[in-house]
Formats: sequence, structure tokens, C-alpha cells
Amino acid sequence: MFRIRFKKSLPHYRGVPTIAAYQLNLPNVFCYPSIILLWRPLGNYRGYSRAVRVGPLLEVAGTTAVENGQVVGPGNAYAQTKCILQKIDRVLQEAGASLADVVRTRMFVTDISQWEEVGRAHGEFFKDIRPATSMIEVKGLIAPELLVEIEVTAYCP
Repeated sequence: MFRIRFKKSLPHYRGVPTIAAYQLNLPNVFCYPSIILLWRPLGNYRGYSRAVRVGPLLEVAGTTAVENGQVVGPGNAYAQTKCILQKIDRVLQEAGASLADVVRTRMFVTDISQWEEVGRAHGEFFKDIRPATSMIEVKGLIAPELLVEIEVTAYCP
């Protein structure tokens, strides 16, 4: 058996809570998961969070190169990867972390032959950090113009 307690005071962005925190009380185990919500229409309707923090771990959901409803850099895996990592950096900062805290990246690409372009952009952000990294070719992403999607895990003690 466990009990969930919800915190009441939440910061808001455009009327939407930006951080919702709850505590699970399990025998001899305490977790403090926080759900980080940004204005993202699909998240509101599809039941997922932009990022979730559990203790020192911060998981950032799959991120693509879409800004203001438009794909950034159609046909350009390098430009999309840079855009994605800039977006992830902003999410990490909102959660009180930084790219330096990233310990794992997962890159999903629709064309593995573009691995060098994706890797070059990734290296510009993580050259000195060197997180564990995977690059996986997938059949497709949510829109055919999207070439790359990236998830990250950060450790923030």
C-alpha cells in the first residue's frame, strides 16, 4: 500500500502548472517524482510529460525539431539535432539542471546514413561531457519531415 500526497502551490505558465510534484510513501523507501510540464498541446491530450524528475534523475521525453508548429531544418539532420539539443538545454535549465548533468542520450534517426551529421551536432554540445549515447534507426517519426528525436537522462544530486 502507498499514499500519494500532492503539493498545492505550483508555478504556472500561461495558466498551466509548470511543475507538479507528488510524494509516494512506501515502506522504508521515499521517492519525490516531479513532473515538468511545458506548454505542449500533445502532452495535455495524450497523457505524457515533457520531463520527469525522480530524486536526482531527470528524464527528458523525446524531443524533435519543431518550433511554433513548424519543422526546423527539413531534410537537414544536423540542423534538426542542434535545434533539439537547444530545446533540451532549455528544459534542463527550467528543471534546475544543465547539459553538464546529462549522463545518457538516446538518438532516434530515420536514416542511419546521416549518423555523421547527427553525431557532429551532438558533439558540439557534449564533446567535454561525453554521456553514454545510443543512435537507433527507426522507420519513422510523428511527421515525415522529422529526421531525429532525442531523449536524455540527467543526474542532478
